[in-house]
Amino acid sequence: MTEEPTFQNPNSHSSNNSQPIRATEASRALEREAQLPMTGWQQEVSKGLEYGLEGADSIQDRSIPTFSRGELPHYAGINTFLKAPYLEDVRQVGNYDVAVVGVPHDSGTTYRPGTRFGPQGIRRISALYSPYNFELGVDLREQITICDAGDIFTIPANNEKSFDQISKGIAHIFSSGAFPIILGGDHSIGYPTVRGICRHLGDKKVGIIHFDRHVDTQETDLDERMHTCPWFHATNIKNAPPQNLVQLGIGGWQVPRQGVKVCRERATNILTVTDITEMGLDAAVEFALERALDGTDCVYISFDIDCIDAGFVPGTGWPEPGGLLPREALYLLGKIVQRAPVCGLEVVEVSPPYDISDITALMATRVICDTMAHLVLSGQLPRKEKPYYIHPEAQPELVVR
Repeated sequence: MTEEPTFQNPNSHSSNNSQPIRATEASRALEREAQLPMTGWQQEVSKGLEYGLEGADSIQDRSIPTFSRGELPHYAGINTFLKAPYLEDVRQVGNYDVAVVGVPHDSGTTYRPGTRFGPQGIRRISALYSPYNFELGVDLREQITICDAGDIFTIPANNEKSFDQISKGIAHIFSSGAFPIILGGDHSIGYPTVRGICRHLGDKKVGIIHFDRHVDTQETDLDERMHTCPWFHATNIKNAPPQNLVQLGIGGWQVPRQGVKVCRERATNILTVTDITEMGLDAAVEFALERALDGTDCVYISFDIDCIDAGFVPGTGWPEPGGLLPREALYLLGKIVQRAPVCGLEVVEVSPPYDISDITALMATRVICDTMAHLVLSGQLPRKEKPYYIHPEAQPELVVR
C-alpha cells in the first residue's frame, strides 16, 4: 500500500514546527505544470508574427503581432472552438487528433427553437478559455491537435434530409480517425450522429451514455422524428443495442409516458438524479460503465445540457429544475471518460436566444474541454493509430426492429 504524498505546511516558519500534511490538488497541479512543454505556444506565437505581421514599434512585447492570430486577445479573432485552426478542406480531417463540428439544426424542436445557434454560441464563449486546465495539469495546445471543421450543411424544416447530411458528415470524421466532437443543435441529431458512427463499426457495437432530464425514446412526436425521439431510432441499429443505452439524470415533469414505455420494453438503463445522489457518484459511474460496456467495443457520449439544473443552464429549450449540479455532472463525465473507450461526444440543446450572459454555452464549453482533458489523461488522445473498432469501409446500418 503506497503512502499518501505529503508536503510541508507552507504557513510554518520553523522547520521544527513543520508538520507534514496530505498533498493538496493545488500542490500537485503546481508540480504537473512544470512538466508541460511550451512548444505549441511558441509555434503559435511564431505563426502569428509570420501571418499577422510584427507589432508596431511602440509594442514592447515583441510576441504581439499587428493582426490578432491565435489565443490572444480573447476578445478578438474569428470564433472557431478554442480558436483552433479552421479546416476548410475536410478531406484533411484525419491529420488532427480532434475535429470539432457544428450541427446547427433545430427543426426537431417541439417547443422553444434556437438551438440552431448553439454552435455559434459555444464557439463564441469558448474564446474565454485557454487550452490549459490547472487542476488536471493538461494543456490541450501542447498535447493534442484540434481543428474546427465548421458546420454541417443542414436543411431547415426538413429533418430527414438534415439527418442524412449529419450521418454522412459524422461518418467521414469518425472513419478518418479524428475524435469527433459535435456541437448541437437539438437532440434529434443524436440519431443521425450515432447512425454515422455505426456505418464504420462493421460488426462492432457501441454503448451510449446519455446525460439528460428526458428519456428521448419516443418513436415519433408530432408525427415526426423529433428531439424527443433519437434513442428509439438509434437503438434500432444493430450496432447500438438498447441494453447498452444508459441514461443519467432523468426525471421531472417532462418525461412523456410513450418514451417511458419504450425504455421498459427495451430494458434500457436509467438513473434519476435522486438515484445518483443516494447511491453516490462513484457507484453511478460503475452502473453506467458496467451496462454501457457490456458486450460493446466503444462508448458514445451524448450530453444534453439540460441534465444540469435549470438554474445553472437557462439557455435551453426544455429547462427542468432538480437536475444535476455542475460539479456532479463534470465529475460523472470525467470518471466515465477516463475509464471507457470513448468514440465521440455530442453536446446538445444549447439555445443562445434563451441564454443569460452565455452561461449555458460556457457550461457546454466546459463539458467539451473536460472531455478532451480526460481523454488525454487516460491515454486515449493523441491516438497512435486508429482504434480497432473503426471499420474502413462505410456500410449501411442494419435495423433490427
